[in-house]
Amino acid sequence: MPQTTLTDALTLDLQQYVSSRGAAEHISAASLSVSLHGQPSTIDAAAGTTTFGGATPVTTGALFQIGSNTKAVTATIILQLEAENKLNINQTVGQWLPQYPGWSSVTIRQLLNMTSGIATYDDTPAWESDYVASPTAFVSAAQLVAYINPNAPLQSGWVYSNTGYELAQLIIEKATGNSYATEVQNRIINALGLHNTYYDANIYPASVQSQMVSGYYNNSDPGSAGLAALLGRDVKPFSASWAQAAGGIVSSPSDLTRWVRALYQGTVLAPTQRGELMTLVSQATGTPVAGVSVSDPRAFGLGVAQTFQPAIGGPIWFYEGETLGYRMLYTYLPAQDAVIAIGVNSQPSGSADQIGPLVLAVYQTLKAYNQL
Repeated sequence: MPQTTLTDALTLDLQQYVSSRGAAEHISAASLSVSLHGQPSTIDAAAGTTTFGGATPVTTGALFQIGSNTKAVTATIILQLEAENKLNINQTVGQWLPQYPGWSSVTIRQLLNMTSGIATYDDTPAWESDYVASPTAFVSAAQLVAYINPNAPLQSGWVYSNTGYELAQLIIEKATGNSYATEVQNRIINALGLHNTYYDANIYPASVQSQMVSGYYNNSDPGSAGLAALLGRDVKPFSASWAQAAGGIVSSPSDLTRWVRALYQGTVLAPTQRGELMTLVSQATGTPVAGVSVSDPRAFGLGVAQTFQPAIGGPIWFYEGETLGYRMLYTYLPAQDAVIAIGVNSQPSGSADQIGPLVLAVYQTLKAYNQL
């Protein structure tokens, strides 16, 4: 058994990551939470500073934008509404949102598992231009959807689409008569006692921003050239309305581990609906699969993902949520009954993103301390 404490060892993993990857990824803060053996209590660690090049230490309770981890929240609300007989995920966009006749045959299930074929609005030059011009402006879900031509041919296979989740938001609001924010607050945050989790459809209030680390945009990939004016900027004060039901929640790693346990193990979903959540399609083909394999290692459910990770011994559930200045990744290991959640404060270019190897380093530390 190593001589240092587990928390010290995990903190060292984070410190090494921030030190070695700080310049390449423009990160200055990393935080993690580990939940072991079904326990709601967590082992937490943090390293770095909250301002790039600054000197204010990040704490384990600091908040990050969780990005597309929000999608599992959206999918859960849809599935709860299904369990309440208020909708069915095999119903169509045409039944719920007839204002989009070009998508009339797309099902709610397809919106959630990324097989709708509807393009994602945040890859359009028009959205990039508008966002760069007014990053603090509020944009509604309907306005986000409007960046996509509803009469354009649908793409085939598995196509990542934030637009699908904005449509799901509109369906939630129509089915409940409430705002998406109200449903998130009542059904998820309050119901599970997530005291460090927040959702705001626009600019987060000062009371929340004061708990958030600064988050930096550092993505110079050619496909992101339209956002080049944001390079190096702290996006924390910007509006979160561009993400909403696709990625707008703010949380801490420890709250995320609690959410993940509730999602996969708790009572937030009835057994039938949890089965639907975890029903997978191949990300290579968009066709149904029982699970991932060496030959087909990535699959997607309803706002959740599975991958085949040889270093961990096979299939794992995970999601890396990413916004313009933050990444939050969780890994759920059913066989070991463990959840790992890690937040860092930048969006780098795709090839520079090394948060996956950081998860593996944490996994190896937990093994060295006989925790897995």
